[in-house]
Amino acid sequence: MTRQSDWVPICTDAATRLDVDGPDFFARWFEAAVVGDGASFATGYYEPEILGSRDPTDGYDTPIYRRPPDLVTTTSASGGKQWGRMQGGQIQPYDDRAAIDAGSLAGQGLELAWAKDPIEFFFLQIQGSGRLLLPDGTVMRIGYDGQNGQRYDAVGRIMRDRGLLGPGQLSMQGVMAGLRAQPDGGRALMEEDKSYVFFKEVVGPGPLGALGVQVVGHVSVAADPKFIPLGAPLFLTMDKADASGLWVAQDTGGAIKGPNRFDTFWGAGQSARTIAGGMFAHGCALILLPKGTVARLNSGGGGYGGAAAQR
Repeated sequence: MTRQSDWVPICTDAATRLDVDGPDFFARWFEAAVVGDGASFATGYYEPEILGSRDPTDGYDTPIYRRPPDLVTTTSASGGKQWGRMQGGQIQPYDDRAAIDAGSLAGQGLELAWAKDPIEFFFLQIQGSGRLLLPDGTVMRIGYDGQNGQRYDAVGRIMRDRGLLGPGQLSMQGVMAGLRAQPDGGRALMEEDKSYVFFKEVVGPGPLGALGVQVVGHVSVAADPKFIPLGAPLFLTMDKADASGLWVAQDTGGAIKGPNRFDTFWGAGQSARTIAGGMFAHGCALILLPKGTVARLNSGGGGYGGAAAQR
């Protein structure tokens, strides 16, 4: 969509200024193009803090697994990433959530840590990273290290479709309460989401996004890199004021697919949990490109066919 040379003067200007005036900087260097048809949907994610232990002790009995050594990744025919296990020279999906919950990985030394609450850990997997609050008062940060290649199914949607959640209960908090109300503590419903995420311990700044840099609350957004290049600035105009404004595509997500699907990052703590858990916003997304890009693309210069500058 852009060329490396397009960014040289922009990055040089940013790097040589001690104090950058944000609005002036973007107005000077960028123009906007509609992403796809412009109709966008944004959810939210955050860095959860849940109770955990490095060892299986009383009450800490939900294993948090490292990436298994036989879990591999390949590139699919469509250019996407495939996770799974090689069988007969072909990649097949790895064990699903139900099999892993039943102990298919137990006894292999893959336990990185243990969670106290299986529902809290389930939602940490959806977020992709988090902090474990250990019994001795210290914190262990864990980050995404692959998934089993099985399909992700949103448990909230499953519960809504079965009448287990009513209007206004589709927030993360509402779904958690609905799971806890189930006779089995929600296990059967959670296992209908066959996707399973593996983790590694993260030391130093974090959490890290797919771009390899630390994601920042109110700044970083997950997008589909097939449509939005990682590192691209975006401007969202949504029906929720919290989600509107300037964001930077620094992450990806298993459920974040398509040109107008975004997941806004809100940091850590109770406020971040509340905002992210209730974030369902619709509106329009604009990608900010170096000036001159849209004219070049529309004239057949490659990349985003049909992008239209917004004035």
